[in-house]
Order: sequence, then structure tokens, then C-alpha cells
Amino acid sequence: MEYEYKVGKKLEMLRDYEAREMLIEKPRLRNLFIEVTSRCNARCEHCGSSCGEKIPKDEIETEYLKKTLKEVADAYDASEILLNITGGEPLLRKDLFDIMQYAVDLGFRWGMTTNGMLINEKIAKKIKETKMDTISISIDGLKDTHEKFRKVPGSFDKILEGIKLLQKNKYIQVIQVTTVANKKNINELEDLYKLMLDIGIKDWRVVNCDPIGRAKKNDGILLEPDDFRYLFKFIKEKNDEGKISVTYGCSHYLGVELEHTIRPFYFNCLTGLSVASILSNGDIFVCPNVERRPELIQGNIRKDSFVDVWEHKYEPFRKKRVTQNEKCRKCSEFKFCGGDSFHTWNFDENKPNICLKEMLKEE
Repeated sequence: MEYEYKVGKKLEMLRDYEAREMLIEKPRLRNLFIEVTSRCNARCEHCGSSCGEKIPKDEIETEYLKKTLKEVADAYDASEILLNITGGEPLLRKDLFDIMQYAVDLGFRWGMTTNGMLINEKIAKKIKETKMDTISISIDGLKDTHEKFRKVPGSFDKILEGIKLLQKNKYIQVIQVTTVANKKNINELEDLYKLMLDIGIKDWRVVNCDPIGRAKKNDGILLEPDDFRYLFKFIKEKNDEGKISVTYGCSHYLGVELEHTIRPFYFNCLTGLSVASILSNGDIFVCPNVERRPELIQGNIRKDSFVDVWEHKYEPFRKKRVTQNEKCRKCSEFKFCGGDSFHTWNFDENKPNICLKEMLKEE
């Protein structure tokens, strides 16, 4: 797969792995995740951040977030950077829309990942006022399965009501539903597909549950090889029908035979190259799903300049990229994979916890 990559004023067509090598030499911030809180009103079995109810004492103050956004907008073209607002549950932060209005005034675009339970008329109005571009809402099974998986009885119908409310107003460019495929819902994908059609969803993102956060402690929810084969066959078949877009996302490298049939791009973990994050305690980091080891934290916006950190640090994710070992480097597809995803890399044993290319070729 090829795509346009801007070098100065010139557009060049590059393969994904070539673009990755170029970004290692000269990173370009394009996606900034802001984890506005670690609080959540659900207790999802797969939560990578193991979020909870209490307001942490170190939750980042509004003034530091605004200061950092201004710094980034002054240093770069804010219109080329998408702010991905996440949590916890972002809508639990009372000054969320104040922060986002400030960001929009600086020229940023923004989207949000939410469990959807708090969307109502008031929230929908604020979403419209702050010009949200995209929203991803979680549905992890049919009613009973979803509510048991997320530990919130009665939440399913509220989520559907919220989706319909946003659709009615027609001001968000993309209303996406995300489903985390796991052992408890893999057999409901066909019925979920029918649900997506019934409620008018055009963009459905289906990703697998990974062994991170709470999922490492919950036995029996991770997919096995035959589950993955079914999942990718399902995604391909539904896309071929052409009724809605069903995507897998960027979770893992699948191997050259599967990549171009499952998604419109090849796998490329760009964390630290075009992707960065500000965690709920102000730490400067990469993709929020990556294990939050002290040696991987790059700074904190309370005391460090985000732009300075972005331009001069991130060494483990760039030239001394840690997602590789001798076995990976000898693989014929290493240049495409790069060691797979940082978020499932085993830093203690220096190996990937998941290699779907190897898993899927096993009989």
C-alpha cells in the first residue's frame, strides 16, 4: 500500500515502511492523544488503563493543558494535528468542553473516544458548539453481553439513544462504533453487524482484545487462532458487501497475505513518530495503550516543554526503536512489521507478546 507523504512542499508516494523510516529520521506530530482523566463510570474487563471511579490527586490541571496546546499551536500547524480525547471517560471531566473550545480556537481538529453512556441533549449541544470532527463509541456485544462486559446494567439502551441523538443533529463528520472482539462476543458479530445496519452506522471498527491492563487478569476473554481467522474472514466478507465500512484498525501486523485484504493500509506502529500523548497526570508519552514503564515516560507538561520533548527525546521509539530482537530482525517481513505493536511488546523479555503472522499460519 502506498500513500502521500509531504516532504516540504512536495508530495511523494511512499510505502508505509519507507514512511516509517523517514519519520524515524524526522518525526512529524499528527495525532496527539490527550487522556483528560483516568476516571470512568464503567469497569470494562479489557480496560488497558485499569480506570476507576476516584479522581486521582495528580489529575492534570486545565492551565497546563491549555499552555501546552498553545505551545504546540505556536510551533506547528495546528490544523494538521488531530487531538484524540480519551480517558477514562472523557465526559466525566467537567471542563472538557472549555478545553476543547480553546483548542478549536487555536486551529486544532478533535475527536473523542467514549463509552457513550453520558451523551444527552446538553452534551450533544456542546459537541456541536466545539466542532467535534469524529467520535468513537464502544459497543462490545449485544445488550446482555455488553452490560456484563462493562459492568454497567442498563447502559446499552442509553448508548443507542446517544448515537441516535448525534445522528439526528448531523454535524459530526464520523460517528464510529468500536467493538473489542473477545471470547464473550465473537459469536455475536453477525448480530452486531445487523445492529449497525439497523441504527445507521457507516463506520464500524472491530479490534481484538489484547493482553494489557485488566485483560491480563481476566481469563478466557482473549481470542485464539481460529477466532482470529473467523474475525478476519468476517471483516473481509462484510466489507465486500459494501453496506458499511468494517475496519480492523492498527493493532497488529497480519502478514503480507492478509494486510491488503483486511484494511486499506498496511500495519505501521507510528507511536513516537507521528503519535504522542499527554496522560491524565501530565506525563508526556506515546500511544496511551503502551505499558507505562518509568523508562518510557518522556517528561511531564507541569515542568517540561512538550515541543522540546517531542523534538529531542523519544529515543526508545525512534533510532533505538525497542520493538525488535534477533528473531524479529531475521524475519523476511520485518521491514513491514518493525516488531509489531509497542502496546503488546514484552519489555522484560524483549519480544512481542503477540505475533499474528506466526499465530495465523499455525494449523
